[in-house]
Amino acid sequence: MSSIPKTGDFLGHPKGLFLLFGTEMWERFGYYGMRAILVLYLVAITQEGGFGWSNADALSLYGTFTMAVYITPLFGGWLADNVIGQRKAIIFGGLLMAAGHFTMGIPHAMLGGQEENVFYIGLALLCLGNGLFKPNISTMVGDLYQEGDQRRDGAFTIFYMGINIGGALGPLVAGFVASSMGWQYGFIAAGIGMVISVAMQMALSNKYLGDIGVLPAAKLAQQQSTSGTKEPLTKVEMDRIKVIFTMSVFSIIFWMGFEQAGGLMNLFANDYTNRVLMGFEIPASWFQSLNSLFIIIFAPMVAVVWLKLDKREPNSPVKFAIALVFLALGFLTMVLALATQGQGEHLQISMMWLVLFYLFHTLGELCLSPIGLSMVSKLAPLRLASLLMGIWFLCTAIANKIAGFVGSYLGEGEEALGNAMGIFIGLGATALISAVAMYLLSDRLVIWMHGAEGPQEIKSEEHILAEELEVTASR
Repeated sequence: MSSIPKTGDFLGHPKGLFLLFGTEMWERFGYYGMRAILVLYLVAITQEGGFGWSNADALSLYGTFTMAVYITPLFGGWLADNVIGQRKAIIFGGLLMAAGHFTMGIPHAMLGGQEENVFYIGLALLCLGNGLFKPNISTMVGDLYQEGDQRRDGAFTIFYMGINIGGALGPLVAGFVASSMGWQYGFIAAGIGMVISVAMQMALSNKYLGDIGVLPAAKLAQQQSTSGTKEPLTKVEMDRIKVIFTMSVFSIIFWMGFEQAGGLMNLFANDYTNRVLMGFEIPASWFQSLNSLFIIIFAPMVAVVWLKLDKREPNSPVKFAIALVFLALGFLTMVLALATQGQGEHLQISMMWLVLFYLFHTLGELCLSPIGLSMVSKLAPLRLASLLMGIWFLCTAIANKIAGFVGSYLGEGEEALGNAMGIFIGLGATALISAVAMYLLSDRLVIWMHGAEGPQEIKSEEHILAEELEVTASR
């Protein structure tokens, strides 16, 4: 077990949590700042410093890039678990991402006709760096807490708020710099955020994280093994891995609906929403900031709710079911908007329907995403912790691809409204059915957690040993 330094608590949590909070916040500042201007840069005409690509080509590359961003953590998690450790993975990953941002920020005039090749190198560096960074910093948050510590879910909610502060600030800053100074300066602004992230980790990690993440998890597990060798997975570990895989599959359903925000819902806001407020027309893209804004507002409240509920706090599977219900409510909101405000190609619904849609989906996200990160950290065997965190992100990658496929059926004109109604009903019904299924499975999943949370926490060591002996005898 890694030792946690005695630096005291802040707001009831180890100070190391807030170092990881800041590290992740600045990394997300860089990533979301770059992402906000990426497609606009690709479609901008060459006279304006862009590549002059078609919308279809730009969106195709964007989809491939975002999927790669969630796939590479699978490999980065394995590398950290078995070779370099989580701490080095975060540093190397951050440096690679900073290099990627700055590579994309090289002025075209300096590249002598190699602009696109250099651009692809920058994207590749971002993908590789993200793969090393993303799963390992999430795992280290869990390592700050002993097994059974009820503060863990609240810690991931606070950590998740840091993600969204960076996600809210990055597009504002990088977007402003890009529009006022040029695209390359926007990418450089994103890179500066990444440099701050790495600098914080290098300067403060020894003081506030101790030896957490220094040794590869597989090596640490081997040192803790009574035999000194790499032991096979136990019955308890196998059951806990089954829980991770089951809940990861259900997370695909959630993200499949949630990720309509950047595609289908963006088009809906642009074409079918009355965005005029007090004589000012609100840009459709501004609705994308509602999710991060709501998370910043409601994440502390949700953390307090879990803390106040204490022993009555729902277990992780039930929280997943609640998240899926909120997802369904978001789509129900849009069904009601279309049903009550008429049809027609020139339909303009009230923007308050979209605000409610994003509010429900944000509440669902707060019940699932930080809880999912916490679940993986407390259930994964030590030597597989980052690899299984990579599996969690891999499911998010799959969900992003499915979300794009579903949203592509929207169509255009008046036909789009009928198609949108069908998509909203289908996604809402799928979410609701999945919520019921997850709730029915929750007791079995808690049993498979073997004391990690819920009523099973009081299970005795003798009981667990008896289960192990029973399985051994049946082989």
